[in-house]
Amino acid sequence: MTEKKRVLIICLGNICRSPIAEAVFNDQINKLGLSDSWEVESAGIIGYHIGKNPDHRSMSIIREKGITNYSHKARQITRDDFIKFDWILAMDKSNIQYLNQMKPPNSTAKIELLGKYDPRGELIIRDPFYDVDIAGFYKVYEQSLRSSKAFLEKHKDK
Repeated sequence: MTEKKRVLIICLGNICRSPIAEAVFNDQINKLGLSDSWEVESAGIIGYHIGKNPDHRSMSIIREKGITNYSHKARQITRDDFIKFDWILAMDKSNIQYLNQMKPPNSTAKIELLGKYDPRGELIIRDPFYDVDIAGFYKVYEQSLRSSKAFLEKHKDK
């Protein structure tokens, strides 16, 4: 058996965008029968939310979309993640900038925007944390779904 390909999805605090994207990505892996060859996790740039559950709006969207087997506790990215994962997929340009500054010299992970894979070309997945409604969380879900499907389609046989 070959070693699993590993993806780490990053946002600022690991309670809104990256948990949605992680749940969606895992759901797609399972639906495509790729769970023997792919693994995905998520983490945040900042450590403010370490150990916390995802935002209730994120979990609401995840459950509403039929993903019922997802649980998560926020964590912060570590230098080891740059060796442990094959891809580190970020939500926005400030995440990318931070990751490139933090990246150790022996990093083997490819750092990219998750939105790079969005067939609609929406590169940035905006943080909906301060939104007063849930619309931004739906948008994160839709962007994550399109991007994860396209990512897996492009990389599943490599």
